[in-house]
Amino acid sequence: MSNKVVLMGVKGGPAIRPKGPMPTSSLLEIAGRSCVVDCGLGVSKGLVQTGLSLKSLDLIFITHLHSDHILELGGLIHTAWTSGLATPVHVYGPKGIGAVWEGFLASLAFDIDLRIDDEGRPDLRGLVTITEYDEGIVANLPNGLVVRALRVDHPPILDCFALRFDSPDWSVCFSADTAYFPPLADFARGCDLLIHEAMLEAGVDRLVARTTGDGAKLKAHIVRAHTEARDAAEIAQAAGVPRLALHHLVPADDPEITADHWRAACADAFSGEIIIGYDGCVIEGPNP
Repeated sequence: MSNKVVLMGVKGGPAIRPKGPMPTSSLLEIAGRSCVVDCGLGVSKGLVQTGLSLKSLDLIFITHLHSDHILELGGLIHTAWTSGLATPVHVYGPKGIGAVWEGFLASLAFDIDLRIDDEGRPDLRGLVTITEYDEGIVANLPNGLVVRALRVDHPPILDCFALRFDSPDWSVCFSADTAYFPPLADFARGCDLLIHEAMLEAGVDRLVARTTGDGAKLKAHIVRAHTEARDAAEIAQAAGVPRLALHHLVPADDPEITADHWRAACADAFSGEIIIGYDGCVIEGPNP
């Protein structure tokens, strides 16, 4: 059983731009299971590019209901279904994820019913189980895989959760979207890998300038709801993790910001290995 993470989309925020990275989605292979963590735009293609057969889609975990984390949830499951999926899929998400799924089913009812009748497919609605979770244990799964959640600080959203995956061989924690949140260090303590969102405030003004809407309000949201890269490194150091991967980068597509800038922001605060995420980044775990 291989253990690895593939960061399929590392961009913070829903907008996409030419030659830029895609919004948030990751594949975690652990304890013989393939776990999709968040379903931003591009997740279906990202999974195919990892070599995973969409017919084997099994477990999906959603950290919160911002669009850059759920926009392709329904699209992924439907695409897997049209690719031959005929086995159960379990989706774990915060309060409201059930309504997201039901809304998708309603919007695609014509297509789903037509394909059941015309192509002989199983009823997609019967394949998917939705579990809405809160803090604490999210799932106890075979092979000793335990998933836990911690509510983090991502205003104005209340139900946003860091997720920790523990197996007998490997432990991985995803910060989700969060402002600087010291309790996350205790939650991640003992993990082998912390995957933490990161912001460089020096690039926020340029990001806002490229985006329509109320620039002052957008900047205020970004700054209050996300974590400076150095602060993410401090969380990793306090948690005692050996490896820190930065993802959900804000900004992620600024030509004036390179991996060296992200690394420099973290270097003095974290003594372990620093990984700057990019679309398709593979982080290997132990292979028992």
